[in-house]
Amino acid sequence: MADLSQEAWASQLKEDTQSVVLDVRTLDEVSEGVIPGAIHLDIFMGQGFLDGLEKLDKSKNYFVYCRSGNRSGQACAIMQSVGFETAHNLVGGFMEWTGDNDAL
Repeated sequence: MADLSQEAWASQLKEDTQSVVLDVRTLDEVSEGVIPGAIHLDIFMGQGFLDGLEKLDKSKNYFVYCRSGNRSGQACAIMQSVGFETAHNLVGGFMEWTGDNDAL
């Protein structure tokens, strides 16, 4: 797992053709907007979160974010513990995101 700055996260995401953006926020937080193309999987769903992870391709590179960067760091650690090869945490989360944003 790597904690990446906003700039490094956006740059690596743009260059990575095997990437998946994963939003681990709550539904209420998602209503504030999302990073384009993100898959939503709420980390607070407990077993539901783990079940959702099992449906994802573990060989792809995941760019994970939450509201502030804390839960997404936890999500990256969980992902690596269940066999994901690459998970990058967005430091500062969606609160500090200055890139594209799809409003819902």
